[in-house]
Amino acid sequence: MNKTFATIIGCLLGGTLMAQEKPSAALYGTGTWDADSLGNHRVVVSVEKPGDAVLASLEWRRRDEDPEKKNLIVVDAKTGQRITNVCRFTVNRERGEVVFQPQTVPGDYYIYYLKNVSGGRRYYPTVTYPPFEETASADWLKANRLTGGRLPSLPKAKVEQYQAINALNSFYPMEVIATRKEKDALLQARPDERYILFTEDRRYPIRMTSDLPCKWMEDNRHDWFEGTADKGEYYTFQLGVWAARTAVSHLRLTYSDLVNATTGATLPASAFTCFNTDGIDVTGTVFTKDCSVPQGKVQALWIGAMVPEQLPAGVYEGTVRVTADGLEEKTVRLSLRVTEQVIANHGDNEPWRHSRLRWLNSQIGFDDEVVAPYIPLTLDEKTVSLLGRKVQLSPDGFPARITSYFQETLTAIGGEGREVLAQPMTLTADGGDWENLDFAVTKRKPATIGWHATNQNSRFLMNLDAQIEADGNMEYKVVLIAREDGTVDDIALRALLAPGVAKYMMGLGEKGGYARPIDWKWDVKKNQDALWTGDVNAGLQLRFYDDRYERPLNTNFYHQKPLHIPVSWSNEGKGGIRMENQSGPTAVSAYSGRRTVKKGDRLCFYFNVLITPFRTINTNKQWHDRYFHGYQFIDQTKAFGATVVNVHHATAINPFINYPFLRTEAMKAYIDGAHAMDMKVKIYNTVRELSNSCVELFALRSLGNEIFSEGPGGGFSWLQEHLDQNYIGAWFVPELKDAAIVNSGVSRWHNYYMEGLDWLLKNVGIDGLYIDDLAFDRMSMKRVRKILNRTNPGAMIDLHSANQYNERDGFANSANLYLEHFPYLDRLWFGEYFDYDLPPEFWMVEVSGLPYGLMGEMLWEGGNKWRGMLYGMTGRNPGYGVDNRPLWNFWDRFGMKDSEMIGYWVSDNPVKTGKDKTLATIYRHKGRKTLISLATWEEQDAAVQLSIDWNALGLDARKVTLHAPAIENFQEEKTWRPDETIVVPKGKGWLIVVE
Repeated sequence: MNKTFATIIGCLLGGTLMAQEKPSAALYGTGTWDADSLGNHRVVVSVEKPGDAVLASLEWRRRDEDPEKKNLIVVDAKTGQRITNVCRFTVNRERGEVVFQPQTVPGDYYIYYLKNVSGGRRYYPTVTYPPFEETASADWLKANRLTGGRLPSLPKAKVEQYQAINALNSFYPMEVIATRKEKDALLQARPDERYILFTEDRRYPIRMTSDLPCKWMEDNRHDWFEGTADKGEYYTFQLGVWAARTAVSHLRLTYSDLVNATTGATLPASAFTCFNTDGIDVTGTVFTKDCSVPQGKVQALWIGAMVPEQLPAGVYEGTVRVTADGLEEKTVRLSLRVTEQVIANHGDNEPWRHSRLRWLNSQIGFDDEVVAPYIPLTLDEKTVSLLGRKVQLSPDGFPARITSYFQETLTAIGGEGREVLAQPMTLTADGGDWENLDFAVTKRKPATIGWHATNQNSRFLMNLDAQIEADGNMEYKVVLIAREDGTVDDIALRALLAPGVAKYMMGLGEKGGYARPIDWKWDVKKNQDALWTGDVNAGLQLRFYDDRYERPLNTNFYHQKPLHIPVSWSNEGKGGIRMENQSGPTAVSAYSGRRTVKKGDRLCFYFNVLITPFRTINTNKQWHDRYFHGYQFIDQTKAFGATVVNVHHATAINPFINYPFLRTEAMKAYIDGAHAMDMKVKIYNTVRELSNSCVELFALRSLGNEIFSEGPGGGFSWLQEHLDQNYIGAWFVPELKDAAIVNSGVSRWHNYYMEGLDWLLKNVGIDGLYIDDLAFDRMSMKRVRKILNRTNPGAMIDLHSANQYNERDGFANSANLYLEHFPYLDRLWFGEYFDYDLPPEFWMVEVSGLPYGLMGEMLWEGGNKWRGMLYGMTGRNPGYGVDNRPLWNFWDRFGMKDSEMIGYWVSDNPVKTGKDKTLATIYRHKGRKTLISLATWEEQDAAVQLSIDWNALGLDARKVTLHAPAIENFQEEKTWRPDETIVVPKGKGWLIVVE
């Protein structure tokens, strides 16, 4: 821009600003008041001279819509009394005229102009803004000539400051709007430009999409930008695109090298990225993103470049060119001064720098290396061997045999296998049996083996692409191509499970329990697309989807973004899933029903097969890792007897939900203290929702609906006052005013999450994660485990979930919903609203984790401690008054470590009750002693006569006693003879030591 042109624009805009109250840092500040009753914003005005009515002219430049419809309250600053004689004249987004009757003169007055009322649920508030309340007396209005609609001449109140309740709530500077006159002046000064650029520093994220900030009128910076970066820093800045006169389609950016004129050193063009136009998605795939701007709207473009540590200090200059379809090209001159200082971690330690935006494009954890405890896959002909299982493939690429070698105890892998299938799995279709045309291994890595098969029959050509992973997940993408026009009776995946395998089940509208016949239909109102059926040591989950699959939202957000019903499987409501017993084997059929096809039609029948269990259970870890789910002084937690601390959000060192980066020094000090006491600290951090304290929030919002789910807006006042609409309000912490919005199902935010986890491990020293429901996909879960293992091999993950089997959550079984993630977890904590009075088969399938190689804890109302011990479970301290110390002390006295757990489900369990609803699990030190855990589900006290295989225990019945030691809040001391009847109290149980 030449100097003359700049002077003209400056005069046009400057004259407009001079005529009004000029926004400045001194004019905007923070104050202290009761925001819950008065709202988050006020204007401080002063009255110097007495008068019955004074006029406050407020150049408030508000971003909210319809301010004339909202209430305002005037309060005497000295007395705290509300002024009732108040009336309004002009009230719009740019300015307001408020007349009031001062009481204290001279004195200050507060004008609260965004009063709100909170309703709804405590953690999911519904905030509204009540209309203006007419409180002025008729006499006062008449006496001061305020009734005719014309503003009389009145003494003036002086605006001292526009205040927010705190800095987070402040509108200054990027939400203080430019006036219509200022925008008109800008357009007049740039008559030929159909869209106008603004350059902006990273310190001031562009926040508004429907308004220009007044700051831009003052800056008058359109085609140049100057910044300062340290060596090694990932430097970011912004371009704002205002579609002033027309819509802007398909924005694209190109860069020149930045060159130091003195040394000739360069920062190459290849170093630059615009996060709004390009990226790397959650699968590691490079993509181009359409970035278009509707007419009248503002789009932020966030740009970043890595400054090499070796780059000589100095000033580097170059350009960035902006183009859009059919519109003029614009060039912005860049000048970047590189200092002598080398910054740590590329600037990531200081969130305000926005250097972490590059984490959105991270590929950390993308590899085919095996994750412990899994072992490398081996392939022999068409047989794949993996931890505790084998899969033999048919020539057509489908599973022919699946064999599990996990023992019933789940504590070991044996040499004798259990067949899962009674016959090969297949996809049947009209046109006869499949003829295999070719089969080829397409991928052979330690953690993944892939293959392709081409098959045909008279009606279809089949392209099958599949892979198996080291944890037992098989992914099938089967595409059928119609060879002729016609009607098809059915296309179905058929699996026949070996007799006895389908003992239990969950999913598709059925709570966990014993397997039973089902005939289920697709329904978008239900978060159901998978069935698990199996026994404790051999089972399958089948999950069905197609090429349009997007991970839905879960929990109470499900209906905001539900399942995409798979077109081929559902077939306009004709498809479903049927399970029935056929006199021994159990048949599972995912059918699609009758349809008409045209030659060349492509039908995508995708499905996953998860082979359970994934691994053996680790009982010693269960006894050693004693959780305390609460934040308190670490020495107190140590004295309590815990070895693992979970630090929830809304605590002093982790206050903001899913953004644990703003109290890291205090967090590190706490963790260091725990490590000094040989304790571990895990933190709450997941991706379902994100705190409004996230520094990058507005940069993430600039990516459209990529990071956050679209929705109706609303929720807590901060969200309504600072975000344009199109979001879903999520968890809210009243004490901290921490308000979150819902993330989208799968996005680049998961990449950021991975890098954030790596940073926390290396810089803060966390020992793992407490995950409160899972909103990311299976691949992301694997990446999480890899990152943890590679920096802190002892790090742990435990998963909490409330019971989602309800209408709001789409009648999902939490264990079924998250089963694909279970291979990488250490413990389950299920959860609110789980009914621990349901029968043992429900516990086995949905609570215990055992059929999948996991162990867990109970939550809701503390669980049932007697029944829990059948599965090696306790409640978790300190929720619902749980105090595990007496039980922990007993564990240590007995010696739970290295004991052999043999559950009631094991066919040769040496201790049997002879009853279906009173069960016994043992913990055996063979030849020395055994602990018998008894619990009952009977409707009354249960009298049992134990049948004991003394040889299996290695004990002599003539020399032993059955002794229940006193355990506080669990049982009183009692002793029985081996042949004596034991009465198990209703709803309770016993822990009996035999030695």
